Amino acid sequence: MKELLYLKDDQLKEFIEKLFIGYRESFSDAKKTLEKYSIGIAHHKTIHLLSIYKGITISKLLKKLKITKQSLNRILRDLIKINAIYFKKNERDTRLKHIFLSEKGEKIFNEIFSMQKKRIYKALLNSTSEEVLYFNKVLKKIINE
Repeated sequence: MKELLYLKDDQLKEFIEKLFIGYRESFSDAKKTLEKYSIGIAHHKTIHLLSIYKGITISKLLKKLKITKQSLNRILRDLIKINAIYFKKNERDTRLKHIFLSEKGEKIFNEIFSMQKKRIYKALLNSTSEEVLYFNKVLKKIINE
């Protein structure tokens, strides 16, 4: 562990490159499905979050995605167009809208997730439990969780 105290810029650059390539590869698996529905990575991120946070409000989704209202509106309009999402008004506060994946949205998510799951599962399976735990801890620290 002491060697980490002496990380050189080149080693950090290499680590950042691996993060970039890992991101690129795991999201390239989704490319064919996204093209099939004429949507992009921003739509994929939104669909992914909607699969986890069922009924999330628009304001909470904005905070999770860290994008502008204008960008989110464009994404949501596209997803409405292909019938991937629907909204429900909050029963107590009708100003709040909750967003859900439709049956088609779930289908799109599952197509993408099954491809990504194979890559991630294979990597985790070929790692020790210690490596998986430490990797997860490091990722959480990178994203300030």
